[in-house]
Amino acid sequence: MQSIQDYPRVAINFSPAVPPLKKVRDKTKIDVRYSVIAPFAFIHVYWDPKIYEVVYEIEEPVLDEGESRYKMQIIAALRDMINFDAVVEKDTEKLLDYIDKKFKMIAFELGISMSYESYKKIYYYLVRDFVGFNEIDPLLRDYFVEDIECNGNESPVYIVHRIFRNLKTTLRFNDTEKLESFVEKLAQRCGKYISYASPILDASLPDGSRINATYTKDITTKGPTFTIRKFTKTPWTPPQLLSFRTLSPEMLAYLWILVQYKMNILIAGGTSSGKTTLLNAVAFFIPPEARVVSIEDTRELNLPRENWLPSVARSATGVGGVGEIDLFALLKSSFRQNPDYVIVGEVRGKEAYVLFQGMASGHSSISTLHADSVDTVIKRLETPPIELSPTLLNVLDCICIMTHAIAQKQETRKLREIVEIINVTPEGIAVTNTPFTWNPAEDQFYFKKNSKILEKISKRFGISNEELQKEFLRRVQLLYRLYEEKVFDFQKFQDVITQYYKKPAEVLSQYGVQ
Repeated sequence: MQSIQDYPRVAINFSPAVPPLKKVRDKTKIDVRYSVIAPFAFIHVYWDPKIYEVVYEIEEPVLDEGESRYKMQIIAALRDMINFDAVVEKDTEKLLDYIDKKFKMIAFELGISMSYESYKKIYYYLVRDFVGFNEIDPLLRDYFVEDIECNGNESPVYIVHRIFRNLKTTLRFNDTEKLESFVEKLAQRCGKYISYASPILDASLPDGSRINATYTKDITTKGPTFTIRKFTKTPWTPPQLLSFRTLSPEMLAYLWILVQYKMNILIAGGTSSGKTTLLNAVAFFIPPEARVVSIEDTRELNLPRENWLPSVARSATGVGGVGEIDLFALLKSSFRQNPDYVIVGEVRGKEAYVLFQGMASGHSSISTLHADSVDTVIKRLETPPIELSPTLLNVLDCICIMTHAIAQKQETRKLREIVEIINVTPEGIAVTNTPFTWNPAEDQFYFKKNSKILEKISKRFGISNEELQKEFLRRVQLLYRLYEEKVFDFQKFQDVITQYYKKPAEVLSQYGVQ
């Protein structure tokens, strides 16, 4: 047998090609398998008739008894030698090289010999546990996973899949100490601390993924828990949202015109209803030369543009709230940064007053809020902790209501309605117009032509209503053509929008729009 020292370093691909998965109406027909860490980790999503539900199975190399023993010995020795801080910070290639060298050195010192096949499998687990995130590493590297949810010890881990939605995985933690250790690792990777004295973690991983974790049975009876909301490096583009039937081309064209003419938009909805997804999609329509400043609690926005200043709030770094930079402070600061557009990830408290004052002084703003109807939005903005004056709400032009829905027996997200704010009385009663709605019974989008905001744009910018209507229809056709031609790549789509602002006739001609 060849010496371990002579084995070449194992090739691992952490970003294999993303397969083109499609929704399947009949759940019993679901059976797909794809790679997430090539050639070692695969995901198998299939209907399990025994439990009568769709299962998300993680497939990793199977170790025999001898390989498992070697793996435990090498991990124990490597844990004593490795500098964990260096592991988190180092360049991935250097790190893979480092683990390869240490593995060979430990095997030599312990007198271990094994085949190259065994070496490759053990090397994968070393990389997974020291560079990655142990058992959940394949989930974090799966492009289709949006959320990862662990409800405690001896409980299956659940995920939210982009295509198949809520799924039970085959992964479960059956050892409280191991789960505690993993939650500590999550905290460490976030540069935070979690303990019995401070048992709740709210933080972000280096890639922007949001983490909420608990540590003790005192507050979560099944033991430590964690929920990870993954950061989407490549946001959904408007044509992709059309392909999911989240909204209609008319809704998109309308929002495009509103963004171009600096109207103020608020996107409301329940938890995980697609508010940030729509916000990211709408941001594609911001004119290319405009300066954008975004403010968020945790980083979720990803705008394919250069003139963008992303800001993220910071929790306290010392005792008594020392070093805390909240949304309020960031938002006040942002108006001194000469923004054309201000994007606020989510409005919750006193920062709303600054945001609405900014709108009133001519800074175009787009933001999100937790609320499931226009009435709820108005009530939330008028009552503590926000407490805005009802008359200040008149600077808001439109509210988009996102919702979770079941359409044709499929769980989906929909832009339920776009509501224009015509006037808010001093008593807090809103006079509104609803040009766009979704009918759940038919799963169809409807729109009416009398838009008060388009009339406002017409008067403010001296554009005739007829020309604005023609422009609206041209954009509807263009967006539909981009959807038909599957222009889903976010950079390619952004390029089309950028070109449209500069040479609209050429772009319309290129896509066959009259």
